[in-house]
Amino acid sequence: MYSSKPNSYEKFSETTDGAPPTGIPVSVSNPYFSHPAQDHGMNSQMPAAPPYHLHPKAAEPWKSGLCDCFSDPKNCFITFCCPCITFGQIAEIVDKGSTSCGASGALYTLIACVTTCPCIYSCFYRAKMRRQYALEESPCGDCLVHFFCEQCALCQEYRELKSRGFDMSIGWHGNIEERNREVAMAPMPPMVEEGMSRDK
Repeated sequence: MYSSKPNSYEKFSETTDGAPPTGIPVSVSNPYFSHPAQDHGMNSQMPAAPPYHLHPKAAEPWKSGLCDCFSDPKNCFITFCCPCITFGQIAEIVDKGSTSCGASGALYTLIACVTTCPCIYSCFYRAKMRRQYALEESPCGDCLVHFFCEQCALCQEYRELKSRGFDMSIGWHGNIEERNREVAMAPMPPMVEEGMSRDK
C-alpha cells in the first residue's frame, strides 16, 4: 500500500494552477516574493526609493546697500535722470536676453506716463532677480522698496548685477559672447603623448 503523505518531491513541486511552491513560505509584505498574478511589472517587485528632500539655498545679503548710489556716480546720474535706461539694462539681464533693453525701457516709460507709478512694473523684476540669486528681501518688501525709493532700488540692482560680472552696457547676448570668447582663448595645458619620453 502507498502512503497518503506526499513525498519530498511532491511537497516542494509547483502546483498546476501557477501558484508558488507549497513548501516555500510566501510573505505578503516582502516585495521580492509576491504572487505572479499580483506582479504588474518590474516596478512592483522593487522597493520604492526614499524621497529626497531638497533644502532651499539660504538667502544672501546684497553686495551693496540701498543708499550706496554714489558708489557708482555715472549710473546714479543716469538713473535719476532717465530711470528707464537703467531699468531696461536690468530687465534684459534678468530675463536672460528674452526681452531687449529698449523694449523694457519703452514699456517702463509708457507705464510711468500712464500711471505715474512705474514701480508696479519694476518691483516684479526685483523679485525675479532675488529668486535667481537667492538674495534677501531687504530692507523691506520689493514693492515697498520700489514705491518709496524707485531710483535707489534700480541703482542697487544695477550694482548687484555688475558685481556678479555682467557688463551692463553690452546686454545679455554681449556678455554671453564675451564669456565664450574668454573660454575659447583660455590657454590649453600641453598634451604629452605617452611613450615619447625616455628614461635617463
